[in-house]
Amino acid sequence: MIGERLARLSEEVEKELKENILPYWMKYTPDLKHGGFHGHVTHFNEPLPNAGKGAIMNARILWTFAAACRMIGDQAYLDTARRGYEYMMAHFIDREFGGVFWELDHRGGILAPRKQIYALAFTIYALAEYHMACGEEQALEEAIALFRTIESRAFDGERNGYVEAMNRDWSPAEDLRLSEKDDNESKTMNSHLHILEAYTHLFRIWKDPGLKSALENLVRLFLDKFVDPESHHLNLFFDDDWNLKSNLISFGHDIECSWLLHEAAEVLGEPGLVRRTARTAIQMARENFKGLDGDGGLFYELFPVEKRLDHDKHWWPQAEAMVGYFNAYQLSGDEEFAEKTLNSWKFIRERIVDHAYGEWYWSVDRNGTPRTEKEKAGFWKCPYHNGRACMEMIRRIEKKP
Repeated sequence: MIGERLARLSEEVEKELKENILPYWMKYTPDLKHGGFHGHVTHFNEPLPNAGKGAIMNARILWTFAAACRMIGDQAYLDTARRGYEYMMAHFIDREFGGVFWELDHRGGILAPRKQIYALAFTIYALAEYHMACGEEQALEEAIALFRTIESRAFDGERNGYVEAMNRDWSPAEDLRLSEKDDNESKTMNSHLHILEAYTHLFRIWKDPGLKSALENLVRLFLDKFVDPESHHLNLFFDDDWNLKSNLISFGHDIECSWLLHEAAEVLGEPGLVRRTARTAIQMARENFKGLDGDGGLFYELFPVEKRLDHDKHWWPQAEAMVGYFNAYQLSGDEEFAEKTLNSWKFIRERIVDHAYGEWYWSVDRNGTPRTEKEKAGFWKCPYHNGRACMEMIRRIEKKP
């Protein structure tokens, strides 16, 4: 019975990917005047032509369409990926100091030149996928160069881990935050998670010993520092000396980390780490149930000291929950995880997908009311979480490599 329901889920997410998510980004986001993609498209599908263009958005669109091309084989997807690749190579790569600019203006001029390591990581992730999709050697060469930049500029050789951000010339920066809601700390789980993700993907195609060592170190950092061994939640913010500076619980990051961490260990191929991360993934996924509402939606954040729960249900934790629960089902065989997967998709289909204007809502409140003042496409709203979730579910259910 579970098998039949999962087969239907696979069919439904494939339809969602092909008929809603990918067509939306191809129709509404290309900037035909200045190149690349519009930096902001409203809930009602109106592009703001003068909005800045973020490195994260460009990299995530590039990754999504390269991955879709590799899975489905549609030339139109590769054309969209190429738009992102060419714009990235022409405008986002800093040819003077190395690395990637954080934000450009709508014409491609430098708006925020600082070096967020998070952005370098996503660019590696996207370039590796583009190389896998079409064999572009320059993409692989640039990904390798960015890996070496991160290792030489951001790795803390004395205390381990990666510094969050620097100025354009790699001098120390005062404001390290990815966004205004983040703590201004030097070592964050979020950046480490996406360095892990990027290095995992690059290692699939470039078996460099230095990359392998860095990736293994990241896996161990998560097991030893970021995943709390008692609560099975993530520790989010640290100072340079690994003093924990936050007790915030992010349900979406917890479940996203659970499957990305295990994937990294599998790609490394180190049996001991594969076993440890499998146990950790199952524990984190089960603990994540505490963030679920009765309708199957995953709450955003919990502030334990204040005993305050953010009841909003953002688009991306729902996508990651679907994959993370299914990963735990694959590892454990426990059908409760499969049920949670199916419930996540039901919630997404009924509450998060915008059946009127396309794509997914930014978030809905506990009553299911969408935040229509928030963008459909923008600096942080990209096709990466939902597009990847659909592709992961298709691949995992059909057991594709």
